[in-house]
Amino acid sequence: QVQLVESGGGLVQAGGSLRLSCTASGRTFSSSAMGWFRRAPGKEREFVAAITGIGVTYYSDSVRGRFTISRDNAKNTLYLQMNNLEPEDMAVYHCAGRRISFASARADQWDYWGQGTQVTVSS
Repeated sequence: QVQLVESGGGLVQAGGSLRLSCTASGRTFSSSAMGWFRRAPGKEREFVAAITGIGVTYYSDSVRGRFTISRDNAKNTLYLQMNNLEPEDMAVYHCAGRRISFASARADQWDYWGQGTQVTVSS
């Protein structure tokens, strides 16, 4: 059974930083796309960032330049370094994985999901 477990969320002041981690088990994702989505209260799930099986990265316009997605294939772990956090970044952040190498900004095209980790940004 594939499991994605996020960690690293918490409370931070605006302008601060957090690093999220997502550890996968039950399947190796080294050649597969992985990504991060977020859902704020009352809003739709939103694409944040993704990395393909060959390491190409994609970001939403709202986080480009502030967030960095990376992966450690030896640890089967995905990361999201979030800098210069803004109150608008407050949400539950979910890790996602695909069976294939290509990434997508559409949540319905991802195959595996973690339960999420809360990020709270105080102004």
